[in-house]
Amino acid sequence: MPSAPNGRPGVTAVVTAHNYGRFLFGSVQSALSQDGVDAKVVLIDDCSSDETPSVTSELERNPGVVAMRNENNLGLVRSFNRGLEWVDSEYVVKLDADDLVPAGAWARATSLLEMHPEVAFVYGQPLNFTGPPPAFVPGPAKSWTMWAGHDWIAGRCRSGANVISQPEVVVRTAAMREVGGLPGDGPTATSDMNLWLRLASIGDVARINGTCQGLYRVHEASMLRTSAAGIVCDLEGRRGAFAAALAAAAGALPGARDLNITACRSLAATALDEACRAYDRGRTEDWPVEDLVAFARETCPEARELKEWKQLEHRRSVGARRARWHPPFFADAVARRISDELCRRYWLRSGEW
Repeated sequence: MPSAPNGRPGVTAVVTAHNYGRFLFGSVQSALSQDGVDAKVVLIDDCSSDETPSVTSELERNPGVVAMRNENNLGLVRSFNRGLEWVDSEYVVKLDADDLVPAGAWARATSLLEMHPEVAFVYGQPLNFTGPPPAFVPGPAKSWTMWAGHDWIAGRCRSGANVISQPEVVVRTAAMREVGGLPGDGPTATSDMNLWLRLASIGDVARINGTCQGLYRVHEASMLRTSAAGIVCDLEGRRGAFAAALAAAAGALPGARDLNITACRSLAATALDEACRAYDRGRTEDWPVEDLVAFARETCPEARELKEWKQLEHRRSVGARRARWHPPFFADAVARRISDELCRRYWLRSGEW
């Protein structure tokens, strides 16, 4: 795959900021400094009370930045969709104010999008970081992968997992508008996953492999640590994303109902496996075991038939105090840690889980 597109395609980042002034300058500059594309930023100050307005005023001096301020706090979803109305480029990026775009990411993504007009969006390998941004220069892409949209959705339903962080995604603006922008008023993580599934229902999906395409900042105020925190909350969000996206795509996507059933079964199995982990780690007192079981039963009517249900029943019969040291469960815990690490490495390499 070429590392630069033909010409200079337009890419606009829609950046929404609420009291993230301390991160905002770096995020916007990482977008504007992208080589090989005509980079622009639409910046929405969502009624911030920190230094965001002054940072926005400074950034607005750049001719590539359009900035506006919400009179009332609208939240990330409505703020993004307001900014989307101002996008006039061929490609758009949803970039949170605390995330960054590594050098060359947009050139690599638009190159692939130019080669395959049937692709609705491109993602890649993200890098999570805390503290100062990592100092490195991403190398060229080693390969790329493309899925038919239906196949990509089916893979997500089988695993029940969201494989995208977010700053690593470049979307065709026409596709973003066709699905109605960022959907819903729920948790942002739910809206994001809903969006990827909807986009895959109208086009193919591609991934750039072997190099970093987005920098995801983890800090005390980030979604990963606050509103999206908690395993039950995360599972409920994913369930809502699958249900909403597959309902919206039901008219055009073959087997949407069966795909949703598959997703619910996968999510129920994940919840029960998390409950098993609580026994294996001796954390039944501070882990929401009963909430996880209730989620599984609510999500999948056949939850009792899952192997994870039988595994949990076995642990309950042994008892919370003894389960952690019970040899078969101890072996399961070790095998699970190895499996988790292998899955993580596979996700980094392939973009699938």
